Amino acid sequence: MLLRNNRVAFLLIVLLSSAIACRHQAALVQVPASNSPQSQSKDSQAQPAQSPAPQSQTPPSPASKSDDPKLQNQKSQPQPTADQEQTSTDSGVFVITKEVEEVVLHATAMDDKNRLVTTLDKSAFSVFENDKLQTLTSFRHEDVPVAMGIVIDNSGSMREKRDKVNKAALNLVRSSNPQDQVFVVNFNEEYYLDQAFTSNINKLREALEKVEARGGTALYDAIVASSDYMKKNARLQKKVLFVVTDGEDNASRESLEETVRRLQEENGPTVYAIGLLGEEKARRARRALETIALRTGGISFFPRTLDEVDAISSSVAHDIRNQYTIGYKPSTPKSVGGYRAIRVEAKAKGYGKLVIRTRSGYYPGQEHAPQ
Repeated sequence: MLLRNNRVAFLLIVLLSSAIACRHQAALVQVPASNSPQSQSKDSQAQPAQSPAPQSQTPPSPASKSDDPKLQNQKSQPQPTADQEQTSTDSGVFVITKEVEEVVLHATAMDDKNRLVTTLDKSAFSVFENDKLQTLTSFRHEDVPVAMGIVIDNSGSMREKRDKVNKAALNLVRSSNPQDQVFVVNFNEEYYLDQAFTSNINKLREALEKVEARGGTALYDAIVASSDYMKKNARLQKKVLFVVTDGEDNASRESLEETVRRLQEENGPTVYAIGLLGEEKARRARRALETIALRTGGISFFPRTLDEVDAISSSVAHDIRNQYTIGYKPSTPKSVGGYRAIRVEAKAKGYGKLVIRTRSGYYPGQEHAPQ
């Protein structure tokens, strides 16, 4: 019996040892040796002194989807529509750009008695480009702020006229939208930007009072330079030039034809012109101002006396604040070059023949002057 007992004890010892060994192997599988304090201690003791310290094996905490900048970009960027294009910059950031095809017109409606008509709706208007009827895409009739340039003749013959002209120009600003942005250009044989865009009436007054009254009349150069300044610096879409002169251009490098062409670049300004003309050379000077105003959708005025200028400035402000803003997408893509003639017609019950005054045409794709 003793022998039997010894064998049983031996078997029990063998089974117990096997169980302990299996359990130890299972533990080694579940816990990596590098995370075991005992194994780390042994490894550190066994490593040579010159070996680099082992890197931490603690895994970083998992980032949420909102923490991933790529996912954030994908989430925040809208998908491009049919008239948009998604492009990539050099830094790899995707930017969505919209190709703007709409042509925007600012139009004034007059009845057969030359009175403003301010009650028309979108259905009253028809727009023709190169004699083709266009589909209107937008329509507004509201007083929107404008970017305005006051361009005043500062030649020698204007010396005695500047005081009343300056008062009329300031009256125009006071009668306009309070959010208008205005700049001042004085010109003789040269042109001078005496005040950049501002809505401060005192700064505008100071600029208008910078009177030298000498030299010739570079009217065309001053108008072209003022238009270019607008295109580069105006933050407002609607643009107006208010021009006052008392004579014929005799000092410009630009011609009348080139001046009109530059003004008819897309989104160019509407010109309102006052000619304080005497009998001498009045015919050519009058023709020039009439042409510039007519082609841009503005009006030319030729008062008999200087005292009429202030009333004219109020009339200009009223005209600007009561225009219709009409947009259309041209049936011929803007990528097709060449001049586009524009004609706008309007019909409405209760009115006879309506006259719509707006720009006579434009050159597409030239809405931004070279920077």
